[in-house]
Amino acid sequence: MRVRVLGSAAGGGFPQWNCHCGTCEAARAGVRARPRTQSSLAIRGDEGPWFLVNASPDARQQLETLTLDHVDGVRAPPVAGVLLTDAEIDHTAGLLLLRESGAPVRIYGAAAVQRALSDTLLRMLERFCGVEWQTLEPGRALPIDGSSLVVERFETGDDEAGGLVVRDSAGGGVLTYAPALAALDDAVLARFAASDLVLVDGTFWRDDELALLGISDRSAHDMGHVALSGPGGTLEALAGLERPRTVLVHINNTNPILLEDSPEREAVVGAGVEVAYDGLEAQI
Repeated sequence: MRVRVLGSAAGGGFPQWNCHCGTCEAARAGVRARPRTQSSLAIRGDEGPWFLVNASPDARQQLETLTLDHVDGVRAPPVAGVLLTDAEIDHTAGLLLLRESGAPVRIYGAAAVQRALSDTLLRMLERFCGVEWQTLEPGRALPIDGSSLVVERFETGDDEAGGLVVRDSAGGGVLTYAPALAALDDAVLARFAASDLVLVDGTFWRDDELALLGISDRSAHDMGHVALSGPGGTLEALAGLERPRTVLVHINNTNPILLEDSPEREAVVGAGVEVAYDGLEAQI
């Protein structure tokens, strides 16, 4: 399986257009931090085409980075479908950019995600090109037609968000993707431990990160994310995993791990964990 991180930032991207925190200013200055687009992946099995995992508002420029084995006709889509983890706007707004498709857009997601999008994005897509929806049920593996990939949805501690386990039936690789992790329980950690590559929620360093900057009174927990640092934090849990390569994605613009020379970045690297960047690739 081939995995490409198309976007590694949380909603709003990095730097965020209206934010002047220290990390955003460093990215604008071109020192200590590199810009990032909003969270999204592209995956393909040893057999079959690329698939988009979450369709961010930056989907157009992200899809331009994919190369096709061959082009059949004047208009050839770079992806054969979209897998959704949730209905968040930063994971679904890019669906509108697929409206020029010459065939119905194939979308995989939970029934709750379909309901949440049915009166908005899905209705608009239906008017242009149509939608072919494939429902992902928790704990049930679903083969993706025309590909060697098999996808399974699992709960991540939030009623609306979920994670995906993608297996390659041809090559044997296992990817677990959880960009919004509201809880770290034994079941989630077991999935991580059984994977070759884990791309996991790195949104906030501290639970009170936004409050310290005077941005919001909401904590990371309030927003459906386990903070990276501290006892019970994601970094502590990831450091205890032996098998998988672990990479942080969906990183908020305020998170100091975005600064390449920060002590927080040093702590991440010291735990054997990576910080994703746009264009990071893995073969598993």
